[in-house]
Amino acid sequence: MSINEYYSEDVHGKHEYFDLGDFPLISGGTLRGARLAYKTHGRLNASKSNAILFPHMYSGSPLHMEMFVGEGRALDPQEYFIILPGQFGNGLSPSPSNTPPPYNQTAFPDLMIGDDVVAQHKLVTEAFGIEELQLVLGWSMGAQQTYEWAVRYPDMVKRAAPFAGTARTSDHCRIFLKCLIEAITSDPAFENGFYKDAHAVHAGLRRHADLFALMGACQELYVTEAWRSLGFSSVGDFLAAFWQNWFLPMDPNNLISMMMKWYRSDVSLHTNGDLKKALARIKAKTYVIAFANDMFFPVDDQEADRKLIKGSKLKVIDTLWAHFAMLCLTEDDRIAIDTNLKELLNEGA
Repeated sequence: MSINEYYSEDVHGKHEYFDLGDFPLISGGTLRGARLAYKTHGRLNASKSNAILFPHMYSGSPLHMEMFVGEGRALDPQEYFIILPGQFGNGLSPSPSNTPPPYNQTAFPDLMIGDDVVAQHKLVTEAFGIEELQLVLGWSMGAQQTYEWAVRYPDMVKRAAPFAGTARTSDHCRIFLKCLIEAITSDPAFENGFYKDAHAVHAGLRRHADLFALMGACQELYVTEAWRSLGFSSVGDFLAAFWQNWFLPMDPNNLISMMMKWYRSDVSLHTNGDLKKALARIKAKTYVIAFANDMFFPVDDQEADRKLIKGSKLKVIDTLWAHFAMLCLTEDDRIAIDTNLKELLNEGA
């Protein structure tokens, strides 16, 4: 199998790596010689009381979360020590594309969101000696990791901000994930996941990108042609130059591994399927932050979770970019996200 240069420092910048050793998975499998990729910004203070954890979304890496870090922003490295961990399957941390045989490609072990969070907990506690996180936040799959953190380690998470995600993946979302996966696997070049060149699966990746653009944005965005504000000349140009260009460099098995984690995500696994009981464990001051028009994670679904979290608030950001608002494609979306984070960080400060 050829090396995919997309998963390199040239593209994603320099990372640090935390040695997890032979890491046991919830599925019963093991990631042998595992190393967790991560980035940090700012300095950990003497009392180790200024840490924020920001796991990333599907198809992303710590690089994509760095746009929220900056002086004067909510995530200000002059004030906070910000940890950006790379989730399993992202091509930098253990993934189908970088694991040697016999556990490479489709033979890579099944993962759960809980595996990411346990690994991140080891990083936070063992590498840095941190006992409390001022904030855990994340978008989409990052929100799923945020919920898992708040439920699994309730005494450690002071504040939580799940953006555009739910505590348990809905059946509607699972059906769509099935379609997203089949868009890739139906490409003959996929070869049951044992392709020699990830780029050969370009037809499947293009279909995957088009479906993602369909579900992630709302109808009004296309009716109003809001994509023109980004410099695209047509819908086809937007699909090709933005979404297909986003996914085409990536490894198909990595994407499928992450999507299956998304599919399985469910904090009620801690409480024998009782979601109310699981979310009652959360002690963090929680802002459930939703994007209007989101079809992956509708506002009503996020509000249903919020009602089960004591003292939580629902914040809805009005945006045509729906699930994609976290990409900050407009300045209004960026400001709204930052404003909500500043408000949350000021609560109980």
